[in-house]
Amino acid sequence: MPARQQKAIRPSPSSTGLGVRLSEEGLEALLVVAESSRDSDLAGFVGQVHLGSCFLVYPAVGPPRLGYFTPMESGEAADTGIDLLSPKDLGVEEARREAHSEGVLWGIVLGRGLELSGVVPGKIALAGHAPAGVLLEAARGLEAAGWVLVDGREISLTERKSKGNLELDAVRHAAAGTCAAFQAVAALLADCETSRAGALAIEGSPLTTGRVRREISQKLAEFGLEQPEGNIVAAGAAAGVPHNQGDSARELRAGEALIVDLFPKKHVFADCTRTFCVGEPSEALAAAHLTVREALARGHASAVAGVSGWQLQRDVCRHFDEAGHATPTSSPLTNHGFVHGLGHGVGFDIHEYPSFRAKAGDEGVLRVGDVFTLEPGLYYPDHPSGGFGVRLEDLVVMTVDGPENLTPLPHDLDPRDWKMGT
Repeated sequence: MPARQQKAIRPSPSSTGLGVRLSEEGLEALLVVAESSRDSDLAGFVGQVHLGSCFLVYPAVGPPRLGYFTPMESGEAADTGIDLLSPKDLGVEEARREAHSEGVLWGIVLGRGLELSGVVPGKIALAGHAPAGVLLEAARGLEAAGWVLVDGREISLTERKSKGNLELDAVRHAAAGTCAAFQAVAALLADCETSRAGALAIEGSPLTTGRVRREISQKLAEFGLEQPEGNIVAAGAAAGVPHNQGDSARELRAGEALIVDLFPKKHVFADCTRTFCVGEPSEALAAAHLTVREALARGHASAVAGVSGWQLQRDVCRHFDEAGHATPTSSPLTNHGFVHGLGHGVGFDIHEYPSFRAKAGDEGVLRVGDVFTLEPGLYYPDHPSGGFGVRLEDLVVMTVDGPENLTPLPHDLDPRDWKMGT
């Protein structure tokens, strides 16, 4: 019988020192409890497998162990390459008969998993995204047996900050699909017709944000990408509110801003934004787009290994301040101008380390292997010339040779310029 193909994306290089870190912090183990193998705290360890309820024990000393709950998933569990704790090892069926609730069941099984992994009662870090009520009851059972639980979220985030080669391959795939979707959107907009009244149409029907979304979904599906967090296709005044997803029934018009922000996922996320305008933009929109484009170029030039995200944030804020726009540093409560952070890490979650926040420590320093966005924007939902927003966002990986743009798409406002460049 041929060997099974291993599907796991192995832990990033930093994970080779995880046991040392746990020991230094006086922890017996990291315990990741998950509803499925898609849990972002778990995915970096187990890779592209499909498991239901499961957990990982990563001892300070010794190999990690993966526990799962049903024999039907034995093949998928084996594909991770991690030492396994089978349902029989864990006594899952016996625990089901003994437990009067799901939380008690989890407590019994997790305790057994820790014991089989050689973890003695002591302090353990808890991570994962299991249902709160179930996890709370399970934690009470573990604490009654002598384990002391502490928050392991920070450990999880810092351990997956730097991406390994296979993780980066997955990011590149998601980014390639994202770029293809943007090219499809630009082509759709470039080919649309404009009525005398300024309405946009495609093949005789009004062009809506919903039609743009269908184009996006079809292209992403060709790359096997999902959109678990949706997307943003927002026009006019809606584009002036950064997280407004846009109304799919909205009919598009010439001269208005259309922000398209895509963040699809297969095993890991990608993230990219472009702003379009079919026809002649207002003077204010054109000027804002130029200023944002300059800010993005400034961010790319400054994003080198060893610099902090907060340094980049402050530099771009200075750029916008000098151009006469409010920013988080000059006007912390502003709801117009530049109103958000310059970037964030991307990986198993759409927002993870590196951090671009002011109080970030080492988790805010850009290192080789980090994947992050650069996304300056300007927002004026109530502008007298018509509400608008502009955001340009690239996805970047820090390599040993410097930063690499994974979304090297045009930044042009006019989609016809995209078509000319192909």
